Amino acid sequence: MVEHEKPYESIKGQLILRDHLAADRTILANERTFLAYIRTALTLFVAGLSFVHFHIMSSPIADGAIGGLLMLIGAVTFFLGLYRYHKTKSLIREIKLKELAEGNEYEN
Repeated sequence: MVEHEKPYESIKGQLILRDHLAADRTILANERTFLAYIRTALTLFVAGLSFVHFHIMSSPIADGAIGGLLMLIGAVTFFLGLYRYHKTKSLIREIKLKELAEGNEYEN
């Protein structure tokens, strides 16, 4: 089976508004996902902080350990979300630039 370098070659120039709007929806979905990561990270961090500050359990050592673990998981979640957001954003930008370059190539 031979793979084509440009699988959408046959429909080039036939992209309609729906296709362009789909790309915009992808960008917005990436931003919504990043905001979900931030909300989750903030919730974990605040939960950990409340364990440390309010001594919810009977043992202060357990409170500190659970609180520290939750704050660490919250920080890791934030940075993981930030990494995935930027990675996806650069991938989308790369695809759009490639489409624009191919579009200009066909117009000449």
